[in-house]
Amino acid sequence: MAEKNEAILREATRALEFIYKDRLSPGDREQIVNESIEHFNEHVNPGWLRYSKSVAMDTVLVEWEGTQETFKDPYGNEFVDCLGGCGANIAGHQNPEIIKAVQAQLNRHALHNPELLDPLRGYLARLVSMSAPGDLKYVHFCNEATEAIELALNFARVTSDNYFIISTVNACHGKSFGAASAAGKVAYSKSYLPKIKGVQHVEFGNSEAAEIAIMNLIAVGETVAAVIVEPIQVTAGIVIPPDNYLQQMREICDRYGVLLIIDEIQTGMGRTGTFWACEGCGVVPDILVFGKAIGGGVMPITGIITREHLWVEELVNNPWILSQPTTAGMPLACAAAIATIKLILENDIPNQIARKGDYMLAKLKVLRKKHTILLDVRGKGLLIGLEYPTPEIGRAVSEALLKRGVAIGRALNNPRVIRIEPPGVIRLKTIDTIVSKLDNAMSATAKDLALSLVQAENN
Repeated sequence: MAEKNEAILREATRALEFIYKDRLSPGDREQIVNESIEHFNEHVNPGWLRYSKSVAMDTVLVEWEGTQETFKDPYGNEFVDCLGGCGANIAGHQNPEIIKAVQAQLNRHALHNPELLDPLRGYLARLVSMSAPGDLKYVHFCNEATEAIELALNFARVTSDNYFIISTVNACHGKSFGAASAAGKVAYSKSYLPKIKGVQHVEFGNSEAAEIAIMNLIAVGETVAAVIVEPIQVTAGIVIPPDNYLQQMREICDRYGVLLIIDEIQTGMGRTGTFWACEGCGVVPDILVFGKAIGGGVMPITGIITREHLWVEELVNNPWILSQPTTAGMPLACAAAIATIKLILENDIPNQIARKGDYMLAKLKVLRKKHTILLDVRGKGLLIGLEYPTPEIGRAVSEALLKRGVAIGRALNNPRVIRIEPPGVIRLKTIDTIVSKLDNAMSATAKDLALSLVQAENN
């Protein structure tokens, strides 16, 4: 046991030495990259290396540090970040205002006792309530997205005393038994079988299909607790519904006494050009799920905000009936979120994103006319998808972009689509750089494809 503990201490000390260093030596850089690959393969998830190479076929990219629009690997190579932490980095990497708030709180008090009153949780709940559309009022915090979805589904069933949940095909609401049951992609839910009972899926963007599902369930004596929907299906490939879709879903839910849950984990905090995407549609849900960007790319925090009348007596008398993770709403995360909300409003990040998104989409649509391998360009704000004929072509473009210093990712449920989700603070000249390099990357990819076809014909 003593020998084992000594080995553990040596490893911990070595890792901390890297953390404490202001500058890495060439040997340090090589060691960090090689050991990152080894550790992921041996101790994290060997499949993750294959997934990373599906984004960049010839490269395993190790992220070491970041500043605003970009991040660097341990060798000091800099990349424009169009991955955006799957939406988390709305304020860019290492935003100094957010870091300052977290450091100040860290020096005071890092973790609260869940049974006691924590001031920052109260301040943040008030800010989220003030920023939310309509009469949404009460806030409940979680640590990560799947927890928040589970909480929303549980809350809907408890408060309504009804049962069925209506979700959409190709939805991605997380990976836990409840969240995966609401997800609409078999490949990412089959490992959670059997799913929780009482979930039906309908076509995304088709409000009539949702109404028929609700009507049929009621007709056979079932009850429907809630409809859960994303304003834009991000993981499905940046799928944008008809303009009146959310309004129609709101009307249908009101007609049949069903709660409307809107999943804004990826679209919230200005990502689509308004603080909340549902705000841009003039829709107030009964339960709004938020996350990712609210932590400012510094701390993880998610949650739900609900309408006041939904807090039925059972919930008021027994607040512990809802999920209450020990670290949910921890002071460090709340400090980050408070600073993030302030930064977003002070700098009018949603309006910036709306303008920058229009600017970028216009330039990308010009590329669509130029390159036959680019089948479609779609998006809203700085949530943009580029669709290619095959996953292989999309990966080839991603690899060519990475070689040119732009990191871009694919849509998990639709690998033919690569996703552009840069920080909201990105500059217009950086957008010009991205578009120019994408132009070059697609030209190079098309040339390589043509050469491969010629070689195949000659063989």
